[in-house]
Amino acid sequence: MANIIIVGTQWGDEGKGKIVDCLTEKSNVVARFQGGHNAGHTVVIGGDKFILHLIPSGILHKDKMCIIGNGVVVNPEALMSEIMALELRGVRVTKDNLRVSKNAHVIMDYHEDLDGWKEHEMGSKKIGTTGRGIGPCYTDKVARSGIRMHDLDWPEQFKEKHLANIADLIKRYPNNPDIQNLVKTAEATYVKYISLGKQLKDYIDDTDITINEAIKSGKSVLFEGAQGTLLDVDHGTYPYVTSSNATAGGAMTGLGIGPKCIDEVLGVAKAYTTRVGEGPFPSELTGHEGELLREKGAEYGATTGRPRRCGWLDFVVLRHAVRVNGLTGLVITKLDILDGMDKIKVCVGYKYIDQFLKDFPKELPILEGCTPVYEELDGWTGHTTAGVRSYDKLPQKAKDYMQVIGETLGIPIAIVSTGQDRDDIIYS
Repeated sequence: MANIIIVGTQWGDEGKGKIVDCLTEKSNVVARFQGGHNAGHTVVIGGDKFILHLIPSGILHKDKMCIIGNGVVVNPEALMSEIMALELRGVRVTKDNLRVSKNAHVIMDYHEDLDGWKEHEMGSKKIGTTGRGIGPCYTDKVARSGIRMHDLDWPEQFKEKHLANIADLIKRYPNNPDIQNLVKTAEATYVKYISLGKQLKDYIDDTDITINEAIKSGKSVLFEGAQGTLLDVDHGTYPYVTSSNATAGGAMTGLGIGPKCIDEVLGVAKAYTTRVGEGPFPSELTGHEGELLREKGAEYGATTGRPRRCGWLDFVVLRHAVRVNGLTGLVITKLDILDGMDKIKVCVGYKYIDQFLKDFPKELPILEGCTPVYEELDGWTGHTTAGVRSYDKLPQKAKDYMQVIGETLGIPIAIVSTGQDRDDIIYS
């Protein structure tokens, strides 16, 4: 099997976890390259549901190596909890099947506090983050004051960096009593993180070497992204984005590999569109149709439980995703959620004042002022796609819908998911 990058093409929650799980069968290594435990990748196997936040979903397969790359920000406590939860469910997690980059940055307790404080201060202009400390941790990384996983193995170095960061926060937030309290809790925090470092010591490794040696030896690698293209810090709906590169380019920097290693880039898209948190969403449905999609699709965040905003499939968004990721194929998930709908709309462009826009606008004021332009397609009322595992057995109108998507975007549809279970899938 080729070396393949899997990315989301919308605002995350596209079903990447299931697709990575399915493609892992023919891969040797599964590597996560960005984000943190703000991700929520859901995999259903024989009715058993697994929700993974940090560990690649390849961990649910035997004899596969899973890597958490340097581009990921890691909460050590969350990682240990995830390892223990998997072990309790009979999933083996050892240094033989999980490696964490020495250079991955560590989410500290104060990062989560900062996340909440900043959202509160922004009021109505809040981003709508998960509050898990992801953004503040990446901020420290870029400011060159971050703590990395290997620092947990050097207690004095860790303490020095930790105290320096607290001192800096006190200067920046002189009137915040919670910040001042960090001095009092510094020793307890130090003890906790050094203890977590000892528990995770066997997993921490030079993952850039591991992954490049695997590729050099002819092993196939699946590169797993979190969030989605429209949440990418450079190519998304800035500032309503995540703090990392969720597009295909993030795989290079987030794992320490070269672009020549990549054979394919598959983009995952729902058969409709969803978004969690604040920010523009031109094809959002706020009435009965949106509620129907939310309830049928169980559109609630795997990480936060927040209800997702729902809307029709947006070709402007997807064309943007095809372009900035260099997609070679598309994966359509949750096709079955559209079962029973008499008519299905697709957004073919945006209207802004007197202009018709086919390309995704970069300027937030323009994007917020856009209204969707729709084309209406026939649904497949009276037929079902749920659980269908052969393309030939799909209703004709569902095939027509797939054809419109593929032809509009100019790339083949490689996979279609027709249900939650691992086996509810169609390969082209």
